[in-house]
Amino acid sequence: MEVLTSGVALGVHVPGLLLADRIREQGGTAYVSVLERLMPPQTLETTARSKQAFHRDFRVALAGQKLARNAAVAVDPAAVDQLFADWQRRGITRFVVFSGFWLTLLEQYVAQHGPVAVDVCHVDSVRSPSFDKAGGTSLPVRHVWLADADGGSVPCSIPVTRDAPVPWAERDRRLLVHGGGWGMGTYRERAGELLSAGLELDVIAYEQRDLSTSGVRYFMIDPDWHPWLDDGYPPFGPAGQGFVRRTGHHGSFDLCRQAVASVSKPGGGTLLDSLWSATPLVLLEPFGAHEQRNADLWISLGYGISFEDWQRKDFAVEVLEELHTALLAADVPDYSKELL
Repeated sequence: MEVLTSGVALGVHVPGLLLADRIREQGGTAYVSVLERLMPPQTLETTARSKQAFHRDFRVALAGQKLARNAAVAVDPAAVDQLFADWQRRGITRFVVFSGFWLTLLEQYVAQHGPVAVDVCHVDSVRSPSFDKAGGTSLPVRHVWLADADGGSVPCSIPVTRDAPVPWAERDRRLLVHGGGWGMGTYRERAGELLSAGLELDVIAYEQRDLSTSGVRYFMIDPDWHPWLDDGYPPFGPAGQGFVRRTGHHGSFDLCRQAVASVSKPGGGTLLDSLWSATPLVLLEPFGAHEQRNADLWISLGYGISFEDWQRKDFAVEVLEELHTALLAADVPDYSKELL
């Protein structure tokens, strides 16, 4: 089986890595292909610069999202031919698509080599921008939803770990504050408000200039690493102490498991972490309409609360414990088991 991800968002790429790992743990075979590996170096340099700009100014990120085009048009045809030949050599007949930009390429592959089975795995609760930008597809795909805004449910999921959530009484009384894989959003401003309220914070920084606030425990993803460089999880660790490559799942999830809440914009990967750690979400401003639907779903299920509503409740930890209890009661089928 081939898992098709994109490196422009860890919320797309990491769930693909998790799915591949969960399949391998059950004795199956899974490979991961990252769309950006098909692109020329100058395109990847532009992507890296955009990542930095989007991190530094959320308004730029929101504008960039509206202007984004189908990334499949930027691929190198020779690299595509080589990948198709590799799929043929390995006898791949089943694909799981995490980014809509792969669908154009899969249509080409089917036209050349015949039908294959395709699951479109939606990490967000509605169609995310990559599927909208890619348009429709002529392929007979099966849609799999890890969250469903219209249905008001979590139909299935990909376990981040098989370990049980950390009991509430054993958790650090800390908040994990972050901006998703690209460090986007208003989390830095909100961190200041939370500090002023006397709360203890773990903050994920994305560049050295982020390490600016005393009283905060900072962590970082290696800023020189990109998902198209390898099939591993992001190198991660305490700021200034080097980076460690976690196996089995991404390193930031270990912080999420110990926290009493994760404070972040409502990306699909963030929902996944919340579900499998039973850690409530304190929801910040969304990155687009699809993330707003994610937030609405998590609040309706009793798994999250908006920052403003929690602030009105004086940042009471008791409110978070109620959300944690609701997450513990979630009984969600394991998508990876369907694929074996």
